[in-house]
Amino acid sequence: MSENSEASALLHSMIHRTEPIKVKDRLGIPAQAMPELDAGYRARSQDEVATGFTADMAQLEAMRCLQCKKPACVEGCPVHIDIPGFIDFMAKGDLQGAVDRIKETSLLPAICGRVCPQETQCQENCTTGKSLKSVDRAVAIGRLERFAADWERKQSQVKIPAVKPATGKKVAVIGSGPAGLVVAADVRREGHDVTIFEAFHKLGGVLRYGIPEFRLPKEIVDQEIHTLTQMGVQIRTNYVVGRTRKIQDMIDKDGFDAVFIGTGAGLPIFMGIDGENLVGVFAANEYLTRANLMRAFDKENSHTPIWPGKKVAVLGGGNVAMDSARMAMRLGADSVKVVYRRSEAELPARKEEFHHAKEEGIEFCFLQNAKRVLGDTTGRVRALECVRFELGEPDASGRRSPVEVKGSEFEMEVDTVLVAIGNGSNPLIPQTTPGLQVNRKGNLIVDEVTNKTYMEKVYAGGDIVLGAATVILAMGEGRRAAKAINQMLEG
Repeated sequence: MSENSEASALLHSMIHRTEPIKVKDRLGIPAQAMPELDAGYRARSQDEVATGFTADMAQLEAMRCLQCKKPACVEGCPVHIDIPGFIDFMAKGDLQGAVDRIKETSLLPAICGRVCPQETQCQENCTTGKSLKSVDRAVAIGRLERFAADWERKQSQVKIPAVKPATGKKVAVIGSGPAGLVVAADVRREGHDVTIFEAFHKLGGVLRYGIPEFRLPKEIVDQEIHTLTQMGVQIRTNYVVGRTRKIQDMIDKDGFDAVFIGTGAGLPIFMGIDGENLVGVFAANEYLTRANLMRAFDKENSHTPIWPGKKVAVLGGGNVAMDSARMAMRLGADSVKVVYRRSEAELPARKEEFHHAKEEGIEFCFLQNAKRVLGDTTGRVRALECVRFELGEPDASGRRSPVEVKGSEFEMEVDTVLVAIGNGSNPLIPQTTPGLQVNRKGNLIVDEVTNKTYMEKVYAGGDIVLGAATVILAMGEGRRAAKAINQMLEG
């Protein structure tokens, strides 16, 4: 019997039972596994890996929710979606009610349901998971959010959020990543005119250039942005604030009553080792931008050049490293190795992404790190000189610190190195706007409650403030900033 057939049979028995469903009964419903494409096929395809719940699987999974009176899951969500509320609608089969409840606080459910680390946020706090002593058995909140959003998108009509009467106030949003999109939506709902200024030719920020198609299909990003334009948000692409226009001029000359800066963390960080200037060494950011935004994977329709690596090493252990490694495999690499100086237990990437990468043939080289990149006589990468590590005492983050094993150097034959050890905040706007203040890492300093900068009428949020973080944390920053902007404009 297939997983869906089992779900359908169990769902039928739950719906048609005569007595109320008790907590014990809900805890006895098995967690529904997400259907996925075969690893051998998907490792060479841009098709989305997770294919999504069926309607029966989604409703059955929703029935696992205990509907807690004090839902800790909501506290774990940076944008505070009414999680029990939307799941209750799904458990009763009211999918439109579920979508409407989600969109009271988030206009990006199809995106959040795919890329947010629910296992360390809402699902980590789930009472069902705690009762069963495993976060893996918590209610699959993200997958249910994704199902509800996908269901609405497949209908002929997506409901557009209501916009209050025009106030005559103007707000500029610089950057169209997760934080900027949330600010644009929340401010526009209140009736203010909103214009998004984007440096690239397409909107979406990291959703567009950073996250691969096989994790987040770009048609979904397009649909979410289309919703904003239907709400009346104006779009200006190929517009580099700081060069095309200074922020102070936007306020003094263009008449904007408030400005939100959400330009992200797109400045690559390198290792600082010998050989990083060799042909075949790339920042993961550039590599993914070429592949995603510029669609280098679509060789028939795109003329974007990309390095044809066959033996690829990826340095780093976060989600960007996973995306880079999996993309390299899809672009034709024969072997891909992720080199990480700690053990699997300290790997910062999502467990799901690590699991998918291993299934697709990515090799993980734990307790190793690059010491220098070696080149051939033509200046191209031929190998990595690596060194082995062992774990010592925990550092300030709580993870055990890697300690180099003396004399353990060895060579790893590669022709491509992708550096995915992090990104710094975009420095252009701080450099061209004297009134802004930054910390030692180059991140904008803002008020923790309002996200207001040291400049009047100027707010900021997302990775430009946090450093490289998650989509949902950036959205939470946008939510706070939008609330403060709306209050300021009302006052």
